[in-house]
Amino acid sequence: MVERAHLEGQRGAALAEFAILAPLFIILLFGLVEFGLALYAKGVLTNASREGARYGVVYGTPRKTEPEIIAKVTEYLNKAGFYDTPEVTISVTGEGGGSGTQLSVTVSYPYQFQVLPHFIPGLPGTITLTANTVMLME
Repeated sequence: MVERAHLEGQRGAALAEFAILAPLFIILLFGLVEFGLALYAKGVLTNASREGARYGVVYGTPRKTEPEIIAKVTEYLNKAGFYDTPEVTISVTGEGGGSGTQLSVTVSYPYQFQVLPHFIPGLPGTITLTANTVMLME
């Protein structure tokens, strides 16, 4: 009889431990997902800036203009899931230069966390992701 009472107390302790640890594991899971999405967004921005720079430096007559390069970056972002996002900032410097000059394409996006700021005080709700690519004109 004493053994049975002891086991029931253990079941209650396990339930209490689970109740304490489950929210922590759930927050950890949400954190992994949210930071994974932010890392994906950073990768997309990096590839979009590379695509725009590559498009702008390849030799062609006439040289690519800033609106053409921005259109190429926007096209890449749309294909990657950033559909007509007005928060994306694209800047191009050095377009139309001669052979050997630098072309810089910068893409910025304010990434907004969805879940974590509600659970972790002090965590910023938004971080700015920026990707910059510099290539030489051919």
